[in-house]
Formats: sequence, structure tokens, C-alpha cells
Amino acid sequence: MLQCVTAGESHGQALVALMSGLPAGLKFTTAEVSAALAERRLGYGRGSRQKFEQDEVTILSGLRHGVTLGSPIAIEIKNTEWPKWTAVMSPDPVPREALLVDAGQGDEREVARNLPLTKPRPGHADFAGMMKYGFTDARNVLERSSARETAARVALGALAKALLSQVADIHLVSHVVALGGVEVPPESAAPTFGDVENLRDNPVRCFDIETSEKMVARVEAAKKSGDTLGGIVEVIAYGVPIGLGSYVDHSRRLDSRLAAALISIQAFKGMEIGRAFLQASLPGSEAHDPMYLQNVGQSLAESTSATGTPQTGLGSISRPTNLAGGIEGGMSNGNPIVVRAAVKPISTVPHSLPTIDLSTGEVATGLHQRSDTTAVVPAAVIAEAEVALVLADALLEKTGGDSVAEARRNLRAYLASVEERTNFS
Repeated sequence: MLQCVTAGESHGQALVALMSGLPAGLKFTTAEVSAALAERRLGYGRGSRQKFEQDEVTILSGLRHGVTLGSPIAIEIKNTEWPKWTAVMSPDPVPREALLVDAGQGDEREVARNLPLTKPRPGHADFAGMMKYGFTDARNVLERSSARETAARVALGALAKALLSQVADIHLVSHVVALGGVEVPPESAAPTFGDVENLRDNPVRCFDIETSEKMVARVEAAKKSGDTLGGIVEVIAYGVPIGLGSYVDHSRRLDSRLAAALISIQAFKGMEIGRAFLQASLPGSEAHDPMYLQNVGQSLAESTSATGTPQTGLGSISRPTNLAGGIEGGMSNGNPIVVRAAVKPISTVPHSLPTIDLSTGEVATGLHQRSDTTAVVPAAVIAEAEVALVLADALLEKTGGDSVAEARRNLRAYLASVEERTNFS
């Protein structure tokens, strides 16, 4: 239903985000994109680039007077650093002399931006990309493979979150549950949508204050030692109706769609839905989420979710636990959807890693320019955007509708039938 494309390079003139399939009547403004992009720039351990590079947003099409038209949405995110890169990243040929002058400040890092990059950095796309496409300059690879591209995804995610909210009252929360080996205690309650502002104000986007302080100290230690840190982020979607996704075809399974979306994010190397890895260690009698009639057996008020999320009932049916993370058989089951993803440490390490200079065959060290100590905090925001895009697509697949009002009516009718079938009181 939704089709999304991003275009642009890290130091190019702009990023462009395109979305088609969005219904008419969605209330949305440029300010919402700007706010989402500002949130992506937050986080303890970020590098200097976040301070001097701002995101100048222009919505080029598909929106009129704050309401979507049903036509494709095009969003431009200008690169405010472009004047320093006009020669290096020019789409047209430039004189060789233009690449033999200082690019800005005149220091070693600034001069380096003009030179061919022939020493692929371990952990990046450099080496495989150079081999695959036949490039002799790694810049042709790293400019597009850079996580800067995720700014365009976050812009599209803002549209998706608006759709989820206005059609189905679905709200998402993202937070950091582990950073550099420091983890939130498993018994800690998960944040709800009402905690979003507190999470934004927290330097590491962690809901547990004591753990947050330990994470900050861990980042400081890594910064002093010249190293980088990874971690684990969690996204929770509240209010997701039962029946999004499908079991009839592998490409329509909600879990497979979420997995593909999250692993597509730069530096994301693993994910789980609900408590998948805990389930793997439990006997079957303890690994699943029983169903109860409300007020019979264990009630909603008495139960405690395995993930710490508020419980969701369907008519008279309650699900006290949520080990499945809100997905069974490739479909949402009415409980909050909970996904976690592992983010590797940033590959551009101040302690430059051994590599090979592909122009000479000599042993070398990978180029290190400025980088973050950790990007786990913005990774949570990016993961939230990707989850929103998958859920928005699945919601429109279920409801249809050329307008928000029509999609909302269709959803109400469907939920009324579910309520009727599950109300045994």
C-alpha cells in the first residue's frame, strides 16, 4: 500500500524522501518533520556534526494547507554543509585542480575530503561496495551507505506515525534498554506513550534513571579511551488492533516485515520480537501467553506483563503476559507490539583499525574523521520510524480507504465485529 524511497548522499546537496499510497485527509505539517529530525539529532555521545549540521526541511508535494491530498509526498532535507562539498560531491565533472586545494579549514581532515579514499574501513560498506561496483574510491560507497540516509526515513516515519494516530489511535514509544554493556534491569517497567517527553529529555533515552546515569558514565569512559559503543533499543506500539499482517503468505507476515525493516537500518545486526530469546530457554508450558476471560482466573488489574507493558483485552478476553510481543502467526494479536534491536558499535573507531590500501596493496589503517562515541540513542528514534512505516502499511492493507475518514470508518466496523465475537459477558 505504502511505497517509500529515499535518495541522496551523506554530503550531497540534499536528501529526498518519497512516499506514495498515503490517503487524503491526513493532518500534517512541516514542523512535525522538523521535530522528528531534531529528535534524531539528540543523544549523549553524539559527535560535532550534529551541532553544526541542521536539517532544513521542505515538503515539495502531496500536502496543501496542512492536509494530505492523496498524491505522492516528496520531502527535501537540505544539507547545510553542502557549500564545503560542492567540488567533492559535484554531480558534474570538475577540474582536477579543484580537488587539489584545501576544502575548508586547511587541516589534515579537511584536505582529506578532496582525496580518493582507497583504504576501506573495517565494519563499513567500503570494501564490499568497492568490489561489487568496481569503484577505486570508497567515497562512492560511503556517501550513500552512511547512516545520514536515515534522516529521510525518520521524515517518512513522521508521516506514518501521524497516520497511525489519526486512523487507529496507535502510539509508539522508543527507548534504550542497553548501552555499552549497561542494561536496564529486566524487572523495570516499560515506558508508555505518556513518558515520551521524559525520554526525550533523558541524555541516553533511558527510562530507568539509575541505569541512565551508569550509561552516561560508560559513554564518558569510552570517549576518554577513544572507543565506540553499541547497545539495544526497544520500540513499543500501543493500541495496535488484532489482525494486522497475515499468515497466508510469507511476505505479508508482520513479524517478517518488521525484521526486514529494522535490519535494513545501518549498524543494526539483530532483533527480537517480544521476549524471543527468553522464550527459547523456557519449556513450552511457560513460553506462551495464556488467554483468560476477564474477571475469571487472573484479571488484567492483577497481572504483570512479562515485558512490563500495559495489558490489552479483546472483549472479555485478557492476555496477562506478552512474551510474544503482540504478534502470533505473523499477525498482531491485540497486545502491544514490542520489538528490540541490537546496534553494533560505530565502525569509525578513533583507534583506527588495520586495513589494506587498495591502491598500493600495502598494510594501512582505516581513515578516521570525526565520529560519534555512540549512536544508540538516535538508533531508537530511527527504529521507531521504521516500525511506524511497517505498521502504517499493514493498517492500510487491512482498512483500505482513499481518505483518512474512510479508513477510520472501515477500522471501526472491523473492530466492532471483533468486539462482538470476543465479548462473552
